[in-house]
Amino acid sequence: MFIQALQGFKEVLGPDHISILETEALGPDHISILETVNNLGLFYTDQGKLAETEKMFIRALQGFEEALGPDHISTLETVNNLGLLYADQGKLAEIEKIFIRVLQGIEEALGPDHISTLETVNNLGLLYSDQDKLAEAEKMFIRALQGFEEALGPDHTSTLSTVNNLGLLYADQDKLAEAEKMYIRAL
Repeated sequence: MFIQALQGFKEVLGPDHISILETEALGPDHISILETVNNLGLFYTDQGKLAETEKMFIRALQGFEEALGPDHISTLETVNNLGLLYADQGKLAEIEKIFIRVLQGIEEALGPDHISTLETVNNLGLLYSDQDKLAEAEKMFIRALQGFEEALGPDHTSTLSTVNNLGLLYADQDKLAEAEKMYIRAL
């Protein structure tokens, strides 16, 4: 897989790019290389190359877990990237385990009110909504909304995105008055 990543770097960046030279000099398990493998996964995501994306994220994840441990922020960010990929692919069973792992790790590392924690809470709410676990989704969205309001203010895009998510959820629950309030606020 390292050879694949290196070849991918050469194709995208050219054989004399500094990242290629660093990759060859540092070896496959160096943190800088793992970060680049993760970034290549993000690049492949943008291109719609989901099989290649998954390979890069899994490679980066394995390396980060070995080098930094399962609860390091870099590891958790890669786990989250893998979860978002699986969301794009509709693999709902895998996503729930991933987002719960990320949420627990980020809460432990950064605290329950950190923006990264709240983004993960919101992602979990979206997942629960997709799984028709509407009560769980509502809890996640309300938690994320309260946190975003406190940390970023009532008019920040992250706050308003969560308001809109609540509107969608309330509409799905036929709570039309509450949905309308959320939609008007988001607008």
